[in-house]
Order: sequence, then structure tokens, then C-alpha cells
Amino acid sequence: MNSSRMDILWAPSHPDKFVTWGTDIYLYEVSMQREMPKPSSFRISAFASANLVSTITNLQYIKCVAIHPHTAREILMAAGLANGKVALTAFGPVEFDAKGLSGKELSPKHARQCNAVAWNPVERSLLVSGLDKHRGDHSVLLWDAVKSPQKPVAEFGLSEVIHSLAWVQQNVIAVGMNNKNIKIIDIREGAKVVPSTSTKSVYGIAVDPHNDKHIASCFENQITIWDIRNFEKPIVTVTQSKPVAKLSWCPTRHNLLGTLNRDSSSLCLYDVQHAIVGDEEETAAIERFVTPGQAEVGLASFCWHPQHENRLIAVSQSGRIHDYTVAERVTLNFSPSMHLVRTVGRRTLKVIDESNSMYKNIDDIANKMKQRALSDYGLMADLKENGDLANDEGLKRLWYWLGNHQTNLSEESSSENSHPGVRSVLKLEGSTPNATCPRSDTVYIPWNDINTTSACTYRSEERKEALQLCGWPVQGSREEVIQFINQLEEDGFPTRAAAIAIFHLHIRLAIDLLNRSASKGAQGSLQIVAMALSGYSDDKSSIWRDLCQPTKTNLNDPNLRAMFAFLTADKENFDSVLYESGMAVEDRVAFALTFLSDLKLSEYISKLTTQLTADGDLAGLILTGTSIDGLDLLQRYLDITGDIQSVCMLVMRTFSASLMQNERVQDWLEAYRSLLNSWKLWTQRALFDVELSQCQTNVKQPKQQVYVSCNFCGKSISAFVNNVLRNRMARLGSSSSNNKFKISSCPNCRKPLPRCAICLVHMGTPSGARSLGRMPQDEKLSEFSSWFTWCQTCRHGGHVNHMSQWFREHQECPVTACTCRCMSLDAVAPLRNASGSKR
Repeated sequence: MNSSRMDILWAPSHPDKFVTWGTDIYLYEVSMQREMPKPSSFRISAFASANLVSTITNLQYIKCVAIHPHTAREILMAAGLANGKVALTAFGPVEFDAKGLSGKELSPKHARQCNAVAWNPVERSLLVSGLDKHRGDHSVLLWDAVKSPQKPVAEFGLSEVIHSLAWVQQNVIAVGMNNKNIKIIDIREGAKVVPSTSTKSVYGIAVDPHNDKHIASCFENQITIWDIRNFEKPIVTVTQSKPVAKLSWCPTRHNLLGTLNRDSSSLCLYDVQHAIVGDEEETAAIERFVTPGQAEVGLASFCWHPQHENRLIAVSQSGRIHDYTVAERVTLNFSPSMHLVRTVGRRTLKVIDESNSMYKNIDDIANKMKQRALSDYGLMADLKENGDLANDEGLKRLWYWLGNHQTNLSEESSSENSHPGVRSVLKLEGSTPNATCPRSDTVYIPWNDINTTSACTYRSEERKEALQLCGWPVQGSREEVIQFINQLEEDGFPTRAAAIAIFHLHIRLAIDLLNRSASKGAQGSLQIVAMALSGYSDDKSSIWRDLCQPTKTNLNDPNLRAMFAFLTADKENFDSVLYESGMAVEDRVAFALTFLSDLKLSEYISKLTTQLTADGDLAGLILTGTSIDGLDLLQRYLDITGDIQSVCMLVMRTFSASLMQNERVQDWLEAYRSLLNSWKLWTQRALFDVELSQCQTNVKQPKQQVYVSCNFCGKSISAFVNNVLRNRMARLGSSSSNNKFKISSCPNCRKPLPRCAICLVHMGTPSGARSLGRMPQDEKLSEFSSWFTWCQTCRHGGHVNHMSQWFREHQECPVTACTCRCMSLDAVAPLRNASGSKR
């Protein structure tokens, strides 16, 4: 392949053929298959290969080329030459020889270079050429290659130089001339004044195939896009880093302009976006770069495929050809119903819903919340059951803690903290920063099973209650301690059990726990840890202490690290235990309640509360309880995780009624209700509303919104009836509460109520005392068969039992001359008919 070729073109009517030209013109045919069908073929992409079909070598000094947009089997080309002639030549001259086109030359009066040539897209015998300047001749020549090839049928641009041109419409040409303006020429108007604009951007004129009012042009490194209806200024101007070599609009994609810079190995694509702002249209171009193939040198030219979406072909300066499809920008949308929608090309959308296996690999909180809602998460009477449904270890432990320490809200309805935390018990809630917890007694406790120095501990009634909140046994009860540790071992937490045994000064019990766990194959290193514990010594200068202090940090289990940190602590400095992040919060707090003085305990509780709140760690509710500080913690948890469901359920089930009226809480509840509505989980939303109404005991019931009104005066019938009932019951006493009466006319204007379409009796339902709140809830106010019912379309109706019987045997409305099929309009009816039973 000759390295002098500079341009490449797809054949407009032959989707599998393209030409390259430079000194000569080459025709190639594309095969869309992985295997190359002929030895002369070469690969142009992973799925396509090209085969050289024909060559034209008898043309000299080619300056521009245009392919005829016909539908014939052969390809006819117009080549503009350096002497101003336009040579018509064909690959396969059978058909065009018969028309006398192949080999014909269209010659101007005076020789000068032909800079542009273009076939008319509609009248395909018309051809326009643009030439250099000649003082006494025109430079835009319109030819009819079939009827009048000897001379132009029209001439424009006297003594002007043409740099580029393109057909805008069937009879309109955009011409860049004289290095100073673009003119719009209507070939039907002759020498009439034409629209024009003054600009140096007169090169590479290209017309948008989807909007012929927009054209693009360039000058050096500047690209301009024009609207020919308003030629005063361009609608978009962009600047490149290098001079622009070619412009081309994509014929298969709206508003996509491809550009190539000189000596560049990438194409720059502009997605031109039009928007209406107020009364004006604003246009912007979104830029992106694509690299066809792995071009080792710069690209010489490119051309969009006329039919295949976003496909183009490019040729490098070394002659290498690349077939390339531009990938569309993928836009994603995640619907409230959890459908992930993405674009595939210009005409296809793909949807992925929660039934797709991909969702199993996505840790999506929305999907988790939906599945929890379907399992009635948060609505279980036993709070611990909600923890089992959470599928989250942190939430499970919190629900279990709330269940274990659930208070009787009916007895403490006035309390702001229905589940008090450690801070509330220690009287640190809402206190000043320098405040300390109530005074404690110092108690020295000896180690069990070994002779060593006693450990200093602190006790008080408040600390005792706080320890119970943390789940630890009461101080001084050996039996409860051993029972608690054994229970942890049975639950599968041997290292936690061993650490708590050490914190309660039972070192032999801890060693036995670790040895039993090691014998069961829990962890291979536990036996070594037990051996290390057996050599414990409280001597500050002992070898045991010197060896344990640097190696304890190498332990993987946080409970084991905390255990050795306690045994090697100096002067009651227990920070390595208190700030062991992998250790359960309740164990760290309980340890502090046992071994820290009043001042240090207050400081630690305050610092830990701040840290857990900042981290959004729900374990911090052990400290804050269900107080106003707990709301701050829940807000932070919500900000980090997006789990609005758990936040609402925790507030609704455990916080006091007064705190639920907090504006922030009301926003959470409304957001979760909206979320359930967007998922169309109407049943779950209703269950949530029912539970919420039971929790908000001080909320007034909403006013009646639906009632029976008179067609004539528009006043409520039921309101009048209730007043009558109140007066009657006041006179007759509560023994008459079961008495009912029926009305058949409006009690305000005395006009009759509508008649039943079946029995023709004026409708009216018996009204009892339930509306006044004096009738047992299990007693019916009135039989359903006597209720009003009517069609929302034709407005005809009657008693429920009469209408039901009618539509069991008929399709149309019972009212004469009414053809409405009332029952078929009811969404319930098709369900009932399809299933054969009442839904």
C-alpha cells in the first residue's frame, strides 16, 4: 500500500466497500468474519478484514474526491484535479459506459486547482466543484454530468477562491471562500444576494445530516458550528491544541461531530447539546477522545459509515486501516423499584432487576431494605426477632440488647429515655463536661487460684445497674460469673469468654477454656496462648512480662490482645484494653465500670460516646440509650449507611412518644413511608402505619375525609345523623345504643336520596352508635349488603347485595339505555374471574 494516500471514504450505497486515495484510488471490500477469506486480505478489526478489489492509476494530481450516491452495483467517482478538471471514473465501467459517464472530464474555462467537489444528494446527475481564484472567471461551477457535461449549467463566485463547499439542501450550497466568509448559495436564485457571514473559519465545511440548518467549519485549530438561520455568530466555538485536518458529522447519530487534528493518533468527538433556557437556545459541546486501533503514528483521515451505527474507518499516515465502532456513553438510572436501566446504543435499553443473579454480588442497602420489609422486619412483637431478620451482626446485637432491657413503656410514658443507657444510669446524661459519676467504693479483689497482688476495683449501685445494661454479671457473684462465661463458650465465643474470665480474675478458668477450645479445633494457637497464661506473674521485672508486652500485638484476636494488655498494664493504665476497637463495646464499657475510678470513668464514657457517634456505630446506643443523644447517633448512622429502615424501626419501637414528635424523626418516618410506596409495598406500608399509630398515642386522629353528601345541597348526611344519635342517646340512655334508624332523604334539604337501580327504593343505611364510640368494636354498624355502591363511570348504582346479584348474570348496567359494563371496569373483577374465587 502506498504511503502517500491521505483520505478514506465509505461508499454511500455500498455498506461493505470503501476507497482510499492519494496518488491513486483503491477500492476495498470488507468481509465481516474472523477468518480472512483470501490471501490478499488484511485485518482491519477483530471482526473484519478487507480485500483489495480494484485500482485506478490513470489520474494525476488528485486534490479531492466524491463518490456518486447512486444505488447501482458499480461505484462512480468524481475526482477534482490540480488543473481544475473533474474526472469521472468508475470501478466496473459496464453500467456507466452505457450512460457515457465513465472517463468523462468536466473542464472549466481557465485552468486552476479544484479544491472541492460534491454530488447533489437528490438530483444525482448534478455535481458542484469549487476552484481557485481566476480574475475573469467564476469559481463555483454547477455541472449536469448527464445532460450538459461540456459546460456548467450555473456559475457563482466571480473572481473568488473556494476553500470548501457542501450541499445543504437539494438546491442550496454552503461555500467557504476568500479566506474571509461563508456564503449560502441557492442555485435557483442566480446572482441574487445570498446569506453570508464574515469568518476565517471557511475550511472543511460539513452539514449535519440530521439538521441541515447546522453546519461546521474550521480554521487552523478552531472549530465553529453555525446555524444558517442566524449567521451573525456561531452557536458553538471550540479550540483544539493542533490544527484541524478534517470535520465530519456522524450520519447515524444525532449531533455527533467527529474531528481529526493534524499528526494526532486520536479522534475528537463532540456531542453537541441544545437546550432552551428561558426564551433563548443555548448550545454546548461535550468533548471525548477515541483512538481507532493502536496507531503507532498519526492518523491521516477518517470517515463515518453511512448506515452502521457509530462505525467509522480511519487510515494512518503509514497506510494502516482501522475499522472502529465508537462506544456510546453508557447512562445509568436506578429506579425506586430497584431496576438498573442502562443504554445500549441509541435504540436499546437493558434492564436488570433484583431477580438477576448480579444482585447477589451487590451489597446494596436498598435491596436489603426491600427484602427486610417483605419479612416484616422491625414489626415483630419480640424485639429479638427483628435482630434475626436484620442479616447484620451489628443490628442483631442491638435488637437483642433492646429486647433484653425492654422497659414497660406504659409505666414510663413520661420518660424521655424509654431504654436508658449507661450515661443515664451513671447520671452523666446532659451534665457538664467536668462532671463525674456518683461516688464509688474502692474494693480490692484477690485473684482466684493464684497468689498475687489483689486487683483494685470500684463498686456502686449505679455501676451495678450499668453492668447489667452491658450484660455482665453483678460484681461479687462468683456463680453468676462462671455461668455467664460458660454460656459464652456454649454460644461459640471462647476467646471472649476467656478474656472476661481474666477480667474477673479467674485465670485458671480462662486457661481451661482455651485448652478445651483448642482440643475442639477452634484455633491452633489457643493452646499456645493457654500455655503463655499459665506462666503469668505480676512481677514488673519478670521475663514473662518482658516477653508478652512486645508480642501481644501480633495476636489476631482482639479479645486475646485485650486480655494480655490487662495482664501487662502498668499503674492501672488500661488504654490498650479500653480502646481495643475489635472488642465489643459492651465489654469495654463493662471493663471500665469495673476498673476505672470515677473521674477516669466519666472521661472515658464521654470520649467513647463522641467517638461512636462520629463513627455511626449503633453499639453506642448502649451509652446514649433512646435519648435525644441517641437521635444524633442514628442520624450519623443513616448518613453513612443509608439504612432509613432500621433507623425508623428503632425509633418507632424503642424511643418515647415525645421524642417521636421530633422534626428530624418525622422526616425519617415520612421518607421511609415514601420509600415503601415507591416499591409498591402497600401492605408493608399499611402495617408500618398501623404500628406507628399505636406508638404515637398522643397524635390526634385525622378528621373524616370521606362522607356521604347530598346531590342537591352538598351537605354531609352522616354528620347530621351523628348529631341526631347523640341527642337520642342522651335522652334514652346507653341501653338504647343498639337502636338503629334509617333515613332515605337528606336531613338538611329533605330531597330524596338516589334510588337503587334494582329495587328502586331510596337508598339509606342503618346508622348505630359506633360512630359515637359507644358500640363494641366486634358489633357491626350496618350490614355490608345495605351499603351504597356505584359505578365511577356511569354513576349508577344501588345496594351492594342487589348490584352483586345483578352482575353475576349480566354484563351491562341495570339502568335502561345505559351500556356501561360497570363490573368489567373494576380491577377486582378480572382477578376474581381469573382465579375462580374471591381475592
